[in-house]
Amino acid sequence: MKTRPAGIGNANADWMGSLPSMLSAMPLKHLAVPGSHDSFTYWVDVHAPVGPDQKAYVKYLATMFSVLAKKVMVKWSMTQNLTFKEQLEAGIRYFDLRVSSKPGEQGNEIYFIHGLFGHKVCDGLLEINSFLNRHRKEVVLLDFNHYYAMGAEHHVYLINMLKEVFGSKLCNICAVESITLDYLWQNKYQVIVFYHHPSAQAIPVMWPGNKIPAPWANTTQPNELTQFLETTLRERAKQGSFHVSQAILTPKINTVAKGLVWGLRSYLVERNLPTIMSWVEAQRPGVEGVNIITSDFVELTDFANIVIKLNNLLLSEQNPKRR
Repeated sequence: MKTRPAGIGNANADWMGSLPSMLSAMPLKHLAVPGSHDSFTYWVDVHAPVGPDQKAYVKYLATMFSVLAKKVMVKWSMTQNLTFKEQLEAGIRYFDLRVSSKPGEQGNEIYFIHGLFGHKVCDGLLEINSFLNRHRKEVVLLDFNHYYAMGAEHHVYLINMLKEVFGSKLCNICAVESITLDYLWQNKYQVIVFYHHPSAQAIPVMWPGNKIPAPWANTTQPNELTQFLETTLRERAKQGSFHVSQAILTPKINTVAKGLVWGLRSYLVERNLPTIMSWVEAQRPGVEGVNIITSDFVELTDFANIVIKLNNLLLSEQNPKRR
């Protein structure tokens, strides 16, 4: 697989397996878990057609100004620099996944997509499984939440692929409150797949999308984002689901126009990271706190480490006073 720049080390490669027993016995929905937004966009294919997830006018511009338009799209489609392996070694455990077939291509092959096509999904899953084989106490949450140009046969193909790649590592649907790391380790489960499509309804290892709500602020303003994150945390369901706090800013058309040559990272993400990370550092996991937090360009700050260390706050809450 083609890769982006080198990762940030593997200091957090086994962070779940290294948690104190007090935390491994807690529901996973009460732990702080770092995740990545549009996790697969570290490489996109500028030679492939523009993806079916794009609006008609974007497809038109890409047709009229092919090379130039795609260079701009790369700058605004890429939200990560690290490969799956590098993200995993850095401590990322939740992956936001959007997939599509290639219209006009023979067969049922599925690709990651965000404006432009990325790697084949199968290649990404094999990379994740290879990491899990080497780190038996680490658990990943794979959130397949957007599908494009996919018929019934494509969904069958993708679901079968997930079963073949991960096999007995796949966690069966059960009460969210019963999912602790201890439970997962005992059953040798390492993968929880969320599949936001009716085609997976009767499949015991495909968790429905309503088990992992991920409210989206859809704003370019960091203060609006943090206010939204606070509001949606207060409204978080007390029972029956995990929760994703998307600590990300979303460009509008005029944002792209103004920052055309800079791209998402330089124009929107880097300048606003201090505000966003200040919010992350101030959070607490637990019953009424954060669970999964996602970010763009997870290597730009000590994001994963900061989120993981939030779990230490739970230890001080749980330690009984000495008599």
